[in-house]
Amino acid sequence: MDKLKINAIKGMNDILPDTSYQWEWLEDKVRTVMASFAYRNIRTPIVESTHLFVRGLGDVTDIVEKEMYSFEDKMNGDALTLRPENTAGVVRAAIEHNLLYDAPRRLYYMGPMFRHERPQRGRYRQFHQVGAEALGFGGAEIDAEMILLADSLWRDLGLKQGADYRLEIGSLGQPDERKVHRAALIAYFEERMDQLDAEAKARLHSNPLRILDTKNPAMQALVEAAPKLMDYLGAASLAHFKTVTNILEAHGIDYTINPRLVRGMDYYNLTVFEFVTPHLGSQGTICGGGRYDDLMTQMGGKAAPAVGWGLGIERVLELLKELKLQAPEPVPDAYAVIPDVENIPRVMQILQALRTVGIAVQMHASTPSADGHVAMASFKSQFKRADGSGAKYALVFGADELADNRVTVKPLREMGGEQQSFSLSELGALVSILHS
Repeated sequence: MDKLKINAIKGMNDILPDTSYQWEWLEDKVRTVMASFAYRNIRTPIVESTHLFVRGLGDVTDIVEKEMYSFEDKMNGDALTLRPENTAGVVRAAIEHNLLYDAPRRLYYMGPMFRHERPQRGRYRQFHQVGAEALGFGGAEIDAEMILLADSLWRDLGLKQGADYRLEIGSLGQPDERKVHRAALIAYFEERMDQLDAEAKARLHSNPLRILDTKNPAMQALVEAAPKLMDYLGAASLAHFKTVTNILEAHGIDYTINPRLVRGMDYYNLTVFEFVTPHLGSQGTICGGGRYDDLMTQMGGKAAPAVGWGLGIERVLELLKELKLQAPEPVPDAYAVIPDVENIPRVMQILQALRTVGIAVQMHASTPSADGHVAMASFKSQFKRADGSGAKYALVFGADELADNRVTVKPLREMGGEQQSFSLSELGALVSILHS
């Protein structure tokens, strides 16, 4: 019988050690920036009720109609879904646990999301997001703070505004303003039905705003001439938007007003924004978000304003790779060469003492044979492994060294570097050289 080869599901990728350190580095950067803005971590389940996303995202969005991984719970028949995004989950958690009972909340999350779509560069069926959500804040200054938060992360990662990314912003106004614009939009497109593609015709009466986000080149001129939502905004919405742009200008943040900016979820109002890079082709949006003041009540909670954003970790890492801004691969400080297997227990005690004071040490391991005999590899083989580890030094624990309660330190990265001997009774000098 042929052995069945089981591979990962298409579009759901293993993150192996030769790249996972890049993820850890980026995640550390995120935690540092979030802490500097006083955002606290929240962790929600990967599986939620399907109804959560239908209610939260809108039943005529592409995500709900085409992309969700939904299934029936075999135990009780509940309709469940692997989360396609996490704003709805965070809002659900805030309502369920009454998080806003005494004060607004600044929150952030990191984790996997799932969408059933065609895998391509920077766009996978299991993908990972970082998100920031400010719940209970109604002022336009928090919209600006959200943008400053993301921009601070880009700068910490070494990205340059203008060359590596740009900010596009717009306003979706309030529901009554969108209602008037929606009617004008439908009337405009109805007069030009012969120019609409099949997807636009299907969206015309259910979600005409999404027609503005079409990628069809043949419809670009038609869309460009369509009524613009910002022309329908009232004084309060325009003042909110002006406050945001004034703050951005005061911080030297360049932006482009994009009147066609449409986010993929129905819950947004007022400020919307995207950070876009020219280096990733059609997958150039690396972060997007905006205000969603009605989502709390839409989800069954008490009215509370909110604003947030999400960024795709895979896309950001792809961008950093493209720009050669990746973190250096982690390597141990030292590699322990042990010629004699009987000395392993004693050497391991010494290595543990070094690790407790911050020295990263990789130990060469023994090789048991089929007959039960255990041996260490040759000096040459161990030094080859030591060199391949990337360690700066080899620690040689030979029989003579250990008999004298000493260790020999051999530089591996310095041409002509001289080896030195250190007493194991006083590790301070050894630690100093290994930290250098």
